[in-house]
Amino acid sequence: MDGSETPAREHAGEAGRHSLRLALVTGMSGAGRSTAARALEDLGWFVIDNMPPSLLQSAIDLARRTPDVERVGVVLDARGGAFFQQVAEVMATVPQEGVELRTVFLEASDEALVRRFESSRRPHPLQHGQRILDGLQAERALLGDLRANADIVIDTTTLNVHQLRHRIEEAFADDVPKTLTATVMSFGFKYGIPVDADLVADARFLPNPYWDEELRPLTGQDPRVSSHVLARPGAIDFLDTYERLVEIVSQGYLREGKRYVTVAVGCTGGKHRSVAMAEALAERLTAAGLTVSILHRDLGRE
Repeated sequence: MDGSETPAREHAGEAGRHSLRLALVTGMSGAGRSTAARALEDLGWFVIDNMPPSLLQSAIDLARRTPDVERVGVVLDARGGAFFQQVAEVMATVPQEGVELRTVFLEASDEALVRRFESSRRPHPLQHGQRILDGLQAERALLGDLRANADIVIDTTTLNVHQLRHRIEEAFADDVPKTLTATVMSFGFKYGIPVDADLVADARFLPNPYWDEELRPLTGQDPRVSSHVLARPGAIDFLDTYERLVEIVSQGYLREGKRYVTVAVGCTGGKHRSVAMAEALAERLTAAGLTVSILHRDLGRE
């Protein structure tokens, strides 16, 4: 065989490939990967669940040569072990090869994950005869780099399956946005800072409507509470600052391939101040042209 034929054949093979949208779903065992996979399937994605990471590149190449396969979701779990280095290499190279990559990492607190494993009476895949917590710690260490580089981190600690499906649908139902997509979340500090937050804002500097007997039973979604909170000194400056902050980081995020940002606004219990400020910030970001969803994580917990 004449060696000069090789480049031509390689070129022909490359020409036979089409562009591809790839969703890489990983995260903690018990955090909802199967639910995310089913949500993607319902949206029309071709989903490969629990595929060995070593086969990821081959699967991408095959999908790019299959005419009817344009959107592929791949679910990876901790059982991939030592092969995750190959995943990192693929993530670094495929965007340069006509593959549009988005990565989702599903997270949950240790307490929530332990409860889920105990209720299902199944061992953690990395438990190896030890405690469930030992398996979770090993898994967090293994997946640390993937979590740090994920486009979307979803904390499922307080989400039910329907809410998780909704979060996946929000992220993947439409074409890739050309502007930043923001989730504005209110929360209560006494319940912990959201682990999936990119930016955390503290509204506890504002007077607490809890101490007003007329406002106490209401929430920040009530116009009376909202007006009260927004009229306090510093409230509008706070909103101006965070609106500007999102504007500053948005273009940098888009250049770096990050199209989703979660802004978490907290107060003591997640009922009054954080809810009112989150609603107001979401309204501003929507007016600025961002695609915005709002989530009140701890509303109703008190």
